[in-house]
Amino acid sequence: MSESSEIGLPSARSAPTVPYASYLRVYEPLAAFAEPERTHWASYARRAVVPTAQDELRRSLADLVRVPVVGVPVHESADAFTAEVDGVLLVCPWRTRLRGWLALKELVEEFPQPVLDAALPPSARQRAAEEYERWRERNPDARPWIRTAVWQVPLRWFVLVADDEREYVPGERLRYRTPMVQARRRLARGLRTLREAEGYEGFADALVEVGSWLEEFHPRSMVELDYGGLVHALPGDRLAADRSARDVAVGLAALRSGDEVAAAEAYEELSEHWREVRERLFAN
Repeated sequence: MSESSEIGLPSARSAPTVPYASYLRVYEPLAAFAEPERTHWASYARRAVVPTAQDELRRSLADLVRVPVVGVPVHESADAFTAEVDGVLLVCPWRTRLRGWLALKELVEEFPQPVLDAALPPSARQRAAEEYERWRERNPDARPWIRTAVWQVPLRWFVLVADDEREYVPGERLRYRTPMVQARRRLARGLRTLREAEGYEGFADALVEVGSWLEEFHPRSMVELDYGGLVHALPGDRLAADRSARDVAVGLAALRSGDEVAAAEAYEELSEHWREVRERLFAN
């Protein structure tokens, strides 16, 4: 795969980094988009300067500190990440408004009401929910191209990629990129392995959910697992030594061979590694 041309905004160089979010993205070929969106993305990709993931996250955080607070953007983003692979333009739309609605639903399910009320007034949440329902009626097949995790990279994401696809540039990025067909193949094989073993039902269910999401995209898409801001939050030596995709593959291989002890050890080591990362959420 050839490198994408990702150029940050000039302001991004002096702005503080937001260190806690990682991403799973799908880049679809231009042919997957209907007009007029196809023409928009073709023109967009020719820009000399395009925003980065850090820019997107900063914009979202800026909305959360406004008065009154803006929980979900009023308008959908017209920005995207782009990459060129073997001469084919691939596009990953931000769809920030849709992702905002989906994130708000998750917050309601995960946090107690007093915490939610302090962060986002009930009236704002109710208004956002009503807007989402109206929008959903008009766009029943819509789905996000980007998934976000906070202070972790979910283990299920690593099933989609391989260690030899790892790209690490100290202080800049740690990511994996793989063709959609490979990601789906690895997911299917991993799911079969987990379903034939005992004690991994939760992991299997999580893979099913990711697989259902991937099925929504063009078969010639690209999948990207990006450590995002975690590159700025974790020590360089720890990132250099991080081989989570390889370790997940080793654990699944152990399960396939019937070595449940080795599989359990690999899974526990990975879980502990990412548990320590998540604990940074509570550090000063």
